[in-house]
Amino acid sequence: MTATDTSSTTDTSSSSFSTLIRTASHEQHTQAETSTFMSDLLGGRLGVEAYARYTEQLWFVYEALEADAECLAADPVAGPFVRPELLRRAALERDLAHLRGPGWRATLTALPATRAYSARVTECARTWPGGYVAHHYTRYLGDLSGGRIIRGRAERTWGFARKGDGVRFYVFEDITNPAAFKHGYRELLDGIRADDLEKQRIVAECKRAFALNTGVFRALGEEFPLSA
Repeated sequence: MTATDTSSTTDTSSSSFSTLIRTASHEQHTQAETSTFMSDLLGGRLGVEAYARYTEQLWFVYEALEADAECLAADPVAGPFVRPELLRRAALERDLAHLRGPGWRATLTALPATRAYSARVTECARTWPGGYVAHHYTRYLGDLSGGRIIRGRAERTWGFARKGDGVRFYVFEDITNPAAFKHGYRELLDGIRADDLEKQRIVAECKRAFALNTGVFRALGEEFPLSA
């Protein structure tokens, strides 16, 4: 794939929306995936404390994604994407109890970048279903696709039991066929109830979601710099 979307608007008429949203946000997606923090984490150059801190930040984002999900279930735009088999908050809480101990909530803190990210997710969830779909797509489909890489690294580097506590966030137990699920998800995107202008707004929000995620990685990288 190559970097795309060099213009100020997105042509939503020439290909499927799922293809457009993926290609138009490719550059921002790549920036997030190749951040210094994630490269160091996946390269085994950071300790388990960095992994735990990252897991804490994920909790805030998924709290924002899932707090209002039930209210959106009947929405004609966002409702089809609200799927119980995707929900991650309970798994994150098991991971945090393993990583931080039973009192993990008392020490849970969000980085400023995480607060900005979660606040935007909450705003979209409560005021703009199309924007919520953008954040839903970037998080859930991304974690379903790439989470196994982080899980495998965590299991090998820090000795977590395979698919056990500490990495449960990355284990979608109720999705037996991820490839088929992702295909169905993309079909939902292609059939989203939105006109071309709204689709352009959703693509722009998808880019914003990746940028907010990259901001969290940048902040984590500043908190866990490698020694020179």
